[in-house]
Amino acid sequence: MKKLYTIVLVSMLLVSCGGEQKKNSVENVLESNNIETIRKKRGELVNEQQAINEKIKLLDEKIKAIDTVKHVPLITTFTAKTEKFEHVLELQGNVTTKNLLTITPEYNGILTNVYVKEGQKVSKGQLLAKIDDGGLSQQVAQLQIQADLAKTTYERQKRLWDQNIGSEISFLQAKSNYEAQQEAVSQLKQQIAKTAVRAPFSGTIDDVITEQGSVVAAGQSPLMRIVNLDNMYIEVEVPESYVSNVVKGKKVEVNIPVLGKTIDTKIRQASDYINPANRTFKAEIEVPNKDKDIKPNLTARLKINDYTNENAILIPQSVISENADGEQYVYIVTDKNAEGIGTVQRLIIETGKTQGDVIEVLKNLEEGAEIVKEGARSVKDGQSVEVINYKEENNGK
Repeated sequence: MKKLYTIVLVSMLLVSCGGEQKKNSVENVLESNNIETIRKKRGELVNEQQAINEKIKLLDEKIKAIDTVKHVPLITTFTAKTEKFEHVLELQGNVTTKNLLTITPEYNGILTNVYVKEGQKVSKGQLLAKIDDGGLSQQVAQLQIQADLAKTTYERQKRLWDQNIGSEISFLQAKSNYEAQQEAVSQLKQQIAKTAVRAPFSGTIDDVITEQGSVVAAGQSPLMRIVNLDNMYIEVEVPESYVSNVVKGKKVEVNIPVLGKTIDTKIRQASDYINPANRTFKAEIEVPNKDKDIKPNLTARLKINDYTNENAILIPQSVISENADGEQYVYIVTDKNAEGIGTVQRLIIETGKTQGDVIEVLKNLEEGAEIVKEGARSVKDGQSVEVINYKEENNGK
């Protein structure tokens, strides 16, 4: 009977407490629309919140004291070091040569003879073809007879004049006639010389365009093409902003994709004239061609060394961030302990030229600084981190 009474009493207390809690719930308090009741309930909740926060703080301190595993972000780093930095300007140009010429005649007439064929090597001044002179040779023979007679007359008059015999006018007429005949013969021979087509330089006959027997016109009819592959070069147009850096003597890496060939060479000439139409200037890059496999008009890719820093600090562009003021920064690790745990510090830097995926750092970053690589986007200034490559390096020793 006593036990039954106890059970009934406990049940009544539980029902009473539940009813009281329900009565004091936030919903009921809000429904009461009583300002004093609402303020009282809010005060109770604030007190409960403060008590809970104090308990959470005690729990965190205890966890920190007994937990040997540090829950900090894992990152990798690399060490800043100085190295030689050669920036290159990448352009495209065409291979050419000054010794590439389509030969045209200097005389109108019939091409009577062609003495060379395609692929034949010729020397400078060698006779390549002959044009009919139209009877000029016969005229020269006749003029030469008259010139010889004029010479004989002049020599006789000169001997007499030297002996004070004869008139001065006769002597001067003989001299003038002789010189005129000589000049006429010389001019006619020069005309005949134009009927002979000769090589302007040593090279190879690349193409015979006009066959013998054809009528050709001076300065118009293409006879043949001659080329010399010894003095090859690349002509390229360079933006005017590089006028002070792309100068004679600068190193150039030439790649000719068709041949799969790469050549290290130099700029042999840089123009002093800026083209107002496209704001560029021309540069010539010499191309050694010992194997004679480089041909005119081949496309070439150029890497021109326009800037060199012997002691540059280079870092990947991917580790650099930018703040709202447009300043670039990286994260470095400081105060690292034996376990590889350290503190992240944000460092404002100034950068220079880029090459591929790296960029030159000009200010604030010193050699030996440990820069955050993987994880750079997820850390914050002053945060503790664990450098995982630090342990790997130590284990490898």
